[in-house]
Amino acid sequence: MPSLKDLKNKIASIKNTRKITKAMQMVSAAKLRRAQEAAEAARPYAERMNAVMGGLAASVGTSPTAPRLLAGTGSDKVQLLVVMTSERGLAGGFNSNIVKLARTRANELLAAGKTVKILTVGKKGREQLRRDYAAYMVGHIDLSEVKRVGYVNAQAIARDVLSRFETGECDVVTIFYSRFQSVIAQIPTALQIIPAQYEGGAVSALYDYEPSEEAILADLLPRGVATQFFTALLENGASEQGARMSAMDNATRNAGDMITKYTTIYNRSRQAAITTELIEIIAGAEAL
Repeated sequence: MPSLKDLKNKIASIKNTRKITKAMQMVSAAKLRRAQEAAEAARPYAERMNAVMGGLAASVGTSPTAPRLLAGTGSDKVQLLVVMTSERGLAGGFNSNIVKLARTRANELLAAGKTVKILTVGKKGREQLRRDYAAYMVGHIDLSEVKRVGYVNAQAIARDVLSRFETGECDVVTIFYSRFQSVIAQIPTALQIIPAQYEGGAVSALYDYEPSEEAILADLLPRGVATQFFTALLENGASEQGARMSAMDNATRNAGDMITKYTTIYNRSRQAAITTELIEIIAGAEAL
């Protein structure tokens, strides 16, 4: 049974922890609003761009002059998995869920005899994957010094991935991130970006393109890859803050429950000690 002093120290420690988790919850709530607005503002642009390129891709079809980013290399032997997580922890299952999805895909590809390469964006994903997949990791992009993610950061990631594809290091590229739905719901998502896959086809019937669709696609596809990375970064940013806000709220509630529990134990122990002292005093007085 811990002493009264130990219980008092433990209660004080938990109260200090609750102050920290409450502060982190409030900070995440403030950051979430900005991150959510940025993610939601980017969605219409990304959807419209995908629709336009979907129409162009549908008109090009399987043309031999189609850009390699659309047609692919003709093989799916070498798969590059771009795992995008956060630089910081204390965000509940946010990072673990993304890594779990990437692990599942990597294991499926390896079982099918494919060559797997992993590029990580964010420290937490690298830490989790390095334990079991160090031999498959080919690079890491550090965003720890970036205070606010911008399109320039997405372009840097896109240039790295595109250069690997152009030099024949990979045939298929898939990104893993978390799509923001609400504070309590973030959806781990796998999206193939090379060869590009777009839904659509109606747009091409409304416009005549000059120059050819192939030439326009050759210029737009690299921008489309960068846009998809930017969208993933923004979705991840909102998901991270939502997950951290929820995790810190739960931690604050749990700390309150622990404080109540240990305060009850402290009061009972203190009352028992007082009662014991009174019995000893009374017994001593009666003996006299």
